[in-house]
Amino acid sequence: MIEEKIILGIDPGTTIMGFGLIKVVGKQMQFIQLNELDLKKYTDHYLKLKLIFERTIELIDTHKPDEIAIEAPFFGKNVQSMLKLGRAQGVAMAAGLSREIPITEYLPKKIKMAITGNGNASKEQVAKMLQSLLGLKTLPKNLDATDGLAAAVCHFYNYGKVTVGKSYSGWDAFVKQNPNKVG
Repeated sequence: MIEEKIILGIDPGTTIMGFGLIKVVGKQMQFIQLNELDLKKYTDHYLKLKLIFERTIELIDTHKPDEIAIEAPFFGKNVQSMLKLGRAQGVAMAAGLSREIPITEYLPKKIKMAITGNGNASKEQVAKMLQSLLGLKTLPKNLDATDGLAAAVCHFYNYGKVTVGKSYSGWDAFVKQNPNKVG
């Protein structure tokens, strides 16, 4: 029996959340979708978080992914931006955990390395490689969507490897692995 699964990749953000879906059949990837949730027109940060949660739930309920790969926040100089990004990631993860979907986090460098072989690749280089790998006819104007797709493809390439990043099989697993972050 050939194993099939769907992977949802998410690039969290409070301005734009990019996402992509692939179907894995055996050892082959098939492109399903890439898109973004544009949050620029909203000024209320809590409304943005609610919309991220709802869109992630909608993607889960529509496409029934077996696993979620999410880009982990990178450490920047602006603490407020980092906090907002972490919240965006958290609500996307909470949506997956509420549906008991295993989640794996990947650092941006790890995703870039998996796609291009270069951990310092540009967004454009990642997008072009994904276009080639998955036979995409066109690329989106904003590359946040391809970043989400890249997380899914990175997860596919790392499937079965022992050290893939932090993984959570559900809310209980998340709480056990992060006792200082909850409660």
